[in-house]
Amino acid sequence: MEKAYTTDKKFSKVNYTTNPLAPGEYEECSFVDCDFSGSDLSGRVFSDCEFIACNLSLVKLSTTIFRDTQFRDCKMLGLHFEDCNEFGLSFGFTNCNLGSSSFYKTQIKNTEFTDSQLKECDFTECDLSHSKFENCELLDAVFDNTNLEKVDFLTSYNFSIDPERNRLKKTRFSSGGLGGLLNKHDIIIE
Repeated sequence: MEKAYTTDKKFSKVNYTTNPLAPGEYEECSFVDCDFSGSDLSGRVFSDCEFIACNLSLVKLSTTIFRDTQFRDCKMLGLHFEDCNEFGLSFGFTNCNLGSSSFYKTQIKNTEFTDSQLKECDFTECDLSHSKFENCELLDAVFDNTNLEKVDFLTSYNFSIDPERNRLKKTRFSSGGLGGLLNKHDIIIE
């Protein structure tokens, strides 16, 4: 099957659950208000693309490539980013719901998460160094053997991070967020 090469195109209000996105490479494309839920994006390449107000929940991402791709106002529940092609993997998220998604063992330095819901996300053994979590909900997110060096958590909340099980050199927290570093000690901070 021949793979498509598409550049600088806007896709709006397309339902990809019934009509799958053609295999191929998409460069500088915009996907606006599209429904990808439960579909298979395996093997597709997205370079300098943006997804705006899309539903990408439970999408299959086997060997999918995301390079400099931005997600804004998207529903992205239960995604397995560790299945993506890791070469050049780079993206950012603004006002997205990434609940129950997994970034297990991914190398995603310098990633920006802004105003996003990251409840129950798995960041185990992930390299998030130099990343920023701005005003993000991190309830029950898992950080275990995670590189969090120089990560900014100043405005994020409801996280629980064990300093003994993660790398935290020069990681930024607000004084109000320090309780999230002490949860395992079962102490009460008022």
